[in-house]
Amino acid sequence: MKGRSETVAVSPGVRRIEPQPKGAKIRGRRPVDQLEAANRFIAATEHERMHDARLWDLRQKRDAEMHAMPEWEELRQMASDIKEHTLTHLAHYLEEFERNAKANGVHVHWARDAEEHNRIVLDILNSHGAKTLIKSKSMLTEECGFREFMAGNGISVTETDLGERIQQLDDESPSHVVVPAVHKTRADVAAVFERTLNTVPGDDDPVYLSEQQRQTTRPLILQADAGMTGCNYAVAETGAIVVCTNEGNADLSANTPPLHIASVGIEKIIPRMEDLPVFVRLLSRSALGSPITQYTSHFRRPRAGGEMHIVLVDNGRSKRLALEKFWPSLKCIRCGACMNTCPVFRRSGGLSYGATYAGPIGVILNPTFDLHKYRNLPFASTMNGSCTNVCPVKINIHEQIYGWRQEIEKQHEMPLVKKTMMKAAGTLLANPTLYRAALPMADSALKHLPRFMLYNHLNTWGRQREVPEPSKQTFHQWYKENRKPRA
Repeated sequence: MKGRSETVAVSPGVRRIEPQPKGAKIRGRRPVDQLEAANRFIAATEHERMHDARLWDLRQKRDAEMHAMPEWEELRQMASDIKEHTLTHLAHYLEEFERNAKANGVHVHWARDAEEHNRIVLDILNSHGAKTLIKSKSMLTEECGFREFMAGNGISVTETDLGERIQQLDDESPSHVVVPAVHKTRADVAAVFERTLNTVPGDDDPVYLSEQQRQTTRPLILQADAGMTGCNYAVAETGAIVVCTNEGNADLSANTPPLHIASVGIEKIIPRMEDLPVFVRLLSRSALGSPITQYTSHFRRPRAGGEMHIVLVDNGRSKRLALEKFWPSLKCIRCGACMNTCPVFRRSGGLSYGATYAGPIGVILNPTFDLHKYRNLPFASTMNGSCTNVCPVKINIHEQIYGWRQEIEKQHEMPLVKKTMMKAAGTLLANPTLYRAALPMADSALKHLPRFMLYNHLNTWGRQREVPEPSKQTFHQWYKENRKPRA
């Protein structure tokens, strides 16, 4: 597409994380096998049921908001068009944003990858003698491994978002882009707080737990040397960034300390202020089924007597922009609607994906960071298309999932067992005569073969479920008996 940025080679910033379903707790962020992680989550049946119900409730609330707005599809199309226009003129709008931000008294930095982003922020903190940092929720900083990097360089980082703080205290990464601790029950949170905040053992009252977190975090906020936010939208016309939260923690992080640093993915640019309401109307409705976030905060210049820095981060985005099939994934506004509707995500948990981004959007984003590491994710989909249907910016998610499957095969990244099985299945299904001849043999095998011959490492289907009982007759047999041609 004309106007797209040139490809920039970057180092991947995504890391694998260790999922921790209750009942089989293993703490830490060590690399894990995605299938094994999903199996452990599924084995914790109470959590799986809770997770499924909670996310489906968000999907239903989203649908109620959608049906209450006759212009919903028009808004989706407008948002998609704005994003497409911006991405096809990205260099222009980035330069406009930088120019206007500097005119507002903001320092603007450019980071090619995660490592450069972290180094820039560390240099800013060191130049101010800052040792403590408070930050609001940001998936980009998770993508960059920011907290771990800062800890290794003597900087103490405190998450101020409640869900992110829970995950930080439990040494886990977020499992969802909007509700990071959605996989935890009240009892789980109570156990984490008892261990880390010395709360009353067994008290899982949400009001009590929230207040304890508030009381222990507020002193850290008031004493912090610097504050950090992410960014939902960066407006080229004004040089301002906009952050949407429900707790007001972004305002505290940006305004309480004298130093404010904002991490901004280059795809977050929108051209004008008049474009912003389109996305604001879609974001919270798609994410949580609520009309609007509690706080939509605009940060345009430093606070009086303070200093503001914006770090514009590529980290593979310009490379993705050059991918003819997959560039529309850059339209994503991180609402999580595709996660809330996805039957795979709802029943396997976000940490099972082993990456910063989970769910359908993670399936199409993660291979752009490391195709080999995430080659199995595009197959973790039923291809039902529900993710595409709910996406507020109309990303063709399920088509991109299929596209990544093709790309994985093309790049010879498909595991040998899977490739062999799919090739055999393709040969069988493409030949009606062979298929019908094989059915009786399959039925006989299911009925008479010893169990160990059916359930082994070659039968990936049998790892999670029982092979179904064969039917008494095939559809072809039934059709010949019941739909004989009339004379």
